Amino acid sequence: MIETFGHYLQTDFALNAIRAVLILIVSLVLARFAGAAVQRMLVNSLGDNRARTARRLMFYLVVAAGLMMGLRELGFNIAVLLGAAGILSVALGFASQTSASNLISGLFLVGEKPFELGDMIRVGETTGQVLSVDLLSVKLRTFDNLFVRVPNETLIKSEIVNLTRFPIRRYDLQVGVAYKEDIGQVREVLTQVARDNPLCLDHPKPMVIFQGFGDSSLDLQFSVWARRENFLPLRNSISEEVKNAFDEAGIEIPFPHRTLYAGSVTEPMPIRLVDNESPS
Repeated sequence: MIETFGHYLQTDFALNAIRAVLILIVSLVLARFAGAAVQRMLVNSLGDNRARTARRLMFYLVVAAGLMMGLRELGFNIAVLLGAAGILSVALGFASQTSASNLISGLFLVGEKPFELGDMIRVGETTGQVLSVDLLSVKLRTFDNLFVRVPNETLIKSEIVNLTRFPIRRYDLQVGVAYKEDIGQVREVLTQVARDNPLCLDHPKPMVIFQGFGDSSLDLQFSVWARRENFLPLRNSISEEVKNAFDEAGIEIPFPHRTLYAGSVTEPMPIRLVDNESPS
């Protein structure tokens, strides 16, 4: 049996099969090194996101080339294989239109570059940190540590809000004060709150914008700026500071109320007091 196996190894087909396997192994090793080299060369100029995509493409190209060389060693006609691969690609394209759409959308996302790895984005009702940008989808991690997969086609068709694209952000606090209050005094109090908060930036300057006459209050918008990494701490602290400053200045924050008016010539509404206590 050993002699038969040794004789089989000396045949042309066995030698070609061994060469094909070696070519495939070498192509896998070269694909990993080539992909890593491409990523290192492009990471500074294109960013980590595009560099990762280029690494994957280089890996698949080298492996595909090694697979073709291995099949040729086994005696397969490469021209026939390429023709069959083209027909198979068309068939798969019709069978998986969604995947093809996501793949093309992923290439557009890589080219347009609306966000990078680590950015915080909002897509529809989902907000999270970008973990990876793959050929078919983008992976996000939400604030409550949930894993969300968003198809690339959905990203192309949706409005994407990048929350960490710029180094500073503005927080708009909606404030209502009673009609009896002096708007000038309210403006001064809010401006002083911004000065005292170390997270508020001096430039751009804080703003107090009069929004209109509400049902029960004078509506104002208090807008302050903070660095991107200080946005959430500022948002949590500024509201409490405004409430404390209004209390110290005697500025009333009204609650919604309604006044019932029956007309000037209408008799007052009768009121009857009812004793709910049971008779002794």
